[in-house]
Amino acid sequence: MGATGATGNALLHSLLTLGTPVRALTRTPHRPIPGITGAHQPPVEVQYADATDPHSLRAAFKGARQLFLALANSPAQVELETRVIDIAAHTGIGHIVKISAPAAEPDSPVAISRGHHAVEEHLRASGLTHTILRPYAFMQNLLRLAPTVAQGIILGTAGGAPFNHIDCRDIGDIAAAALTRPDIAGGTYTVTGPEAVSYPELASRLTTLTGNEIRYVNLTPDELRNNLIHKAHIPTWLADHVTEIQQLAITRPETPTTTVIDILGRPPRTLDAFLHEHHAHFCR
Repeated sequence: MGATGATGNALLHSLLTLGTPVRALTRTPHRPIPGITGAHQPPVEVQYADATDPHSLRAAFKGARQLFLALANSPAQVELETRVIDIAAHTGIGHIVKISAPAAEPDSPVAISRGHHAVEEHLRASGLTHTILRPYAFMQNLLRLAPTVAQGIILGTAGGAPFNHIDCRDIGDIAAAALTRPDIAGGTYTVTGPEAVSYPELASRLTTLTGNEIRYVNLTPDELRNNLIHKAHIPTWLADHVTEIQQLAITRPETPTTTVIDILGRPPRTLDAFLHEHHAHFCR
């Protein structure tokens, strides 16, 4: 599930590289899935599925042995993902790989992470084999900073706290390993890139990359939240989430893990390589 999302699409490419038969589930099967063509062997089976539509889930899961579960964060996430798990169990799926969050704890100060914990507990109680992936911030989400970077600033409320970042393509490769290697299935893995980088350091690297001065502006949590709601026009719950995870980075310093190299036998993609790859997005 989530074949058009950042992690789901990365996984789709990883599975195709391995030659693994795969069914791509999407709410918009009439639209092309990024990077997927009819020339792929084995061919990708595309099918409609919507987590709000139980009938579509039962039809989409029929005949499948494993499920990758990556729904977009939202206030309805617990309800939707627990429904998916229940229907998967009743239709014969035996293994679920779920994208979760690093701070998935019952008392986490991050509301979305508390939701992930609830889903993880439901998955454990289901009796299904399950693999939990807890990736930190997606490098791909840094592309959303482009509008303010074009103005010469990065806004945040984390001061100099370092952040782990992970390229979604590495998450896709880890998920593919969990779906195709019995030695990986059943574990819980925290996934990061090779280094933790603060926003001031990110601003410095973007300055070097673009040739334009980019500076970091540290706001209070309320200032950042209001900016996200009223200027970036994002939903209140998402503004709360961004603010909460930045504050968590202060109280719980982030450090890289060795998960990628331990499982894949290679180092994770670097932040500098990602920024260079997407240089055009950050130029004025």
